[in-house]
Amino acid sequence: MASSTYHHFGVPTSVKSANETYLEGAKVYITDPEKDPYRVEYLRFDADSPMPVELRTKPHLAMMVPALEPALEGEKVLLAPFDATEELRCAFIMRGDALIELVQKRK
Repeated sequence: MASSTYHHFGVPTSVKSANETYLEGAKVYITDPEKDPYRVEYLRFDADSPMPVELRTKPHLAMMVPALEPALEGEKVLLAPFDATEELRCAFIMRGDALIELVQKRK
């Protein structure tokens, strides 16, 4: 895989956080990791969230990659690429028991 850099650490939680953003399609409230000194993102899922159980229950490491498609080659893709924001395109993979989010800047 081409070079990658740390983007954030995601933690599922049941505790409401200040300044959450609701992602309707995923039925999840998220915080902005860029506003946390250690770049931690908290994710609070609705009970009927359609997201994979691994994403709803496991912490994840997010890495910025130059391009998603090459980074996904040969990986066990848990959640196919999607547009998370106007700037970021993401996908989730499993490497053994580790949940990893791959993030690509679109602009």
